[in-house]
Amino acid sequence: MYETVVNPSYRLLGLVDTAVDPCAPDASDSNWLLPAPGMVYLQVPSQVVRMALRLESWSTRPPEPGGDWFGREEVEVELPGCDLGLATIDCGRTDIPLILPSPGSYGMRWQWMFNSEEGPFVSPLSWQTLEIPPVREVEFDGADQYCLVQIWRTATAPRAG
Repeated sequence: MYETVVNPSYRLLGLVDTAVDPCAPDASDSNWLLPAPGMVYLQVPSQVVRMALRLESWSTRPPEPGGDWFGREEVEVELPGCDLGLATIDCGRTDIPLILPSPGSYGMRWQWMFNSEEGPFVSPLSWQTLEIPPVREVEFDGADQYCLVQIWRTATAPRAG
């Protein structure tokens, strides 16, 4: 597990394998998550300046966490290395102390909620103001958005040889 507060930039925050170039995939107007080999980027409203982030590594698919989440998406991504970093357009990649057990395919469940005491927030997908239910969670700690990312291995890379 790893927790931090980050500052997304240009409406993007990436979780990237340090073995790949952290360039962001092209934005999409249909999904909050932008997966590409070795990385996943989350699109966020431009009003999000501070995001509380919790990353969890699991040996198997984790149970669904409870709570009132605004959004939830799952993706599967190939991670060629075992070291991860957080990437933003402004600051590049910052290594984090969450190391995965081995290269291979990983499932990722991203869930997020917005701080209803901040905002309003505009969707990066539709450019419409988001209807944010009142949420009072300690996870915000003054942040505009809270995001939980759960990662688990779905398959390992074949051995060379």
